[in-house]
Amino acid sequence: MTLRVERDASAGVAVVTLDRERRHNAIDLETAAELSAVWQEFRFDDQVRAVVLTGAGTAAFCTGIDRGVDVPQPGSPYSVDDPLVAIGPKTADLWKPVIAAVNGMACGGAFYLLGESEFIVSSESATFFDPHTAYGMVSAYEAVYMAQRMPFGEAARMSLMGTAERLSARRAYEIGLVSELTAPEELLPAALRSAHTLAGFPTEAVQGTVRALWSAKRAALRQALDQAPALITLGNLAPERQAELFASRRPGGEYRLR
Repeated sequence: MTLRVERDASAGVAVVTLDRERRHNAIDLETAAELSAVWQEFRFDDQVRAVVLTGAGTAAFCTGIDRGVDVPQPGSPYSVDDPLVAIGPKTADLWKPVIAAVNGMACGGAFYLLGESEFIVSSESATFFDPHTAYGMVSAYEAVYMAQRMPFGEAARMSLMGTAERLSARRAYEIGLVSELTAPEELLPAALRSAHTLAGFPTEAVQGTVRALWSAKRAALRQALDQAPALITLGNLAPERQAELFASRRPGGEYRLR
């Protein structure tokens, strides 16, 4: 299993941990399937009324799709198979609140998860960035999700600047992407405090409020996401060229921290 799920039935709270620390909690096909399944499971579990989502260790919350994953693509230019499109709780029709607790790096495909969380609690040591353009890839789904949660100029800058810049937790808090900053050791307790509060309220009212909040932007979000496959097909470099760019990177190389 690449996902660790812990339930506190007495409190009505579940903690979901991406458990691939050695791979910086990157998502392979097994993890993607487990995420989709656990959100579906929570829909029917009345003892779970609020969820905290986090990553194992302190180096990374999630670094997106595992580069070792082979995803066969259909021959049609009108179709793109993306294994991450179903990893978020809203895609699974889960309307119980999900709080993301971000530790370390959150980048690329992590935004599928952050984009479908209600709010984000972040360690002061966390960083946010989107490497797609640096490796000849279109940031489509990720950019759309972040444009829904950040001022447009900030979302555009992060999506376009690739690996050249990282958004600090402090800056993410200043622009409203993050709702609470904590010391690294206080991250999970802070997220759990909010989850326990939400789980203690009547769940019908909480879920209805979650649904109302998302209805305010869901139509525009759906229309924007529908454009993503075509944009990816048109703009992505060939896989072998992407691999060359990725292989030439310098892990932990120079970047500007904003």
